[in-house]
Amino acid sequence: MQRRKALQFTASLPLLAAGAAASATTVAAATPLPSAEKYNLAFAPHGGMFKSHAGDNILDQIQWAADQGFTAWEDNGMPNRTPEMQAKIGDLLAKNNMTMGVFVANKINWREPTLTNGAGEHRDAFLQDIRNSVEVAKRCNAKWMTVVPGFVQMRLEPMYQFANVMETLKQGAGILEEHGLIIVLEPLNYQNHPGLFLTKAAQAYALCKGVDSPSCKILFDIYHQQIQEGNLIPNIDAAWDEIAYYQIGDNPGRKEPTTGEINYGNVLSHIHSKGFTGVYGMEHGNSVDGKEGELKVIEAYRSVDV
Repeated sequence: MQRRKALQFTASLPLLAAGAAASATTVAAATPLPSAEKYNLAFAPHGGMFKSHAGDNILDQIQWAADQGFTAWEDNGMPNRTPEMQAKIGDLLAKNNMTMGVFVANKINWREPTLTNGAGEHRDAFLQDIRNSVEVAKRCNAKWMTVVPGFVQMRLEPMYQFANVMETLKQGAGILEEHGLIIVLEPLNYQNHPGLFLTKAAQAYALCKGVDSPSCKILFDIYHQQIQEGNLIPNIDAAWDEIAYYQIGDNPGRKEPTTGEINYGNVLSHIHSKGFTGVYGMEHGNSVDGKEGELKVIEAYRSVDV
C-alpha cells in the first residue's frame, strides 16, 4: 500500500467511525461516508458485504461500494435475479465505471457427478446453462462466468473423466466465443468441498490447454488454493497464461485479508507486477459483524492495495 494512501485512509477513520456511530440506531437509507479514493486494484465486493451501511437493497449496496472507491462487483447468484434487476445492476455498474465480475453459470447438483459423466443429461443441462448465461451476461455487462465441473465419478477411470470434462468445456466455450465471454474454472479445496473433481490449479491449467479456447480460463481462488496445496506464488506463475480471474479470502476462516496466514500484500503485489489488470473477487465473509466489521474490511483492502 502506498504511504500516501495509508495516511489518507488513517486520517479518514475518525470520520468513518463517527458516521457509523451517528447512524447506529437508524435503519433505512444508506449510511453516507466521505467519498474515498479509488482502489488501484479492481477489488469486487458482493451483496451483503456492506449492508449494515447501505441497507438491504442491492442497488444501494453497489452505489455505496462505488462511493468507497471499489471499481468492480461480483454476484454469484446473478442468474437467479429477474432480468429486470440484472439490467438495473448492469446500468448502475456502467454509471459508476465499475466492472462486473463473475457469476456462477452452472447449477451444481451437490449429490452426484456432473461433467465427469460425459455425454448425456448432465452435459446437455450444462450447455443449456451456458446458453442462458449469455443472456444474463448481456444484461449485467459481465464477461466471466464461474464453472465447477462437479464430482469425481467413482466408477470411471480418472483420465476418462478428464476427457469428459474437457469435451464438455470445449462445447461450452464454443457457445461463448462469438460473444466474447469466458468460462472461468474454479478449483475448490478438499476440506470445504470434499469429493470434487477439480481441486488444483494444475488440473485447471491442463483442461484449459486441452480446450484451447479464449473462452475457457482459470479462476484462481487464493483461499481455496492455500488450503489445497499452498505454494501460491509459484503456482500462480506456473498457471499464469491461463488465469483470467482471482478471488480473495484469508485462511483460516475465509475472512478479509490480514485476518489469517496469507501474506496478501506480497501475493497481490506479485500478481500486479506481472501485469494483471483484471478483477479480484472478495469472496469471503466479514470477520466482525455490523458497521464496525464493514469498516474493517475497507481498512484491510486499503492495506493490501498496491
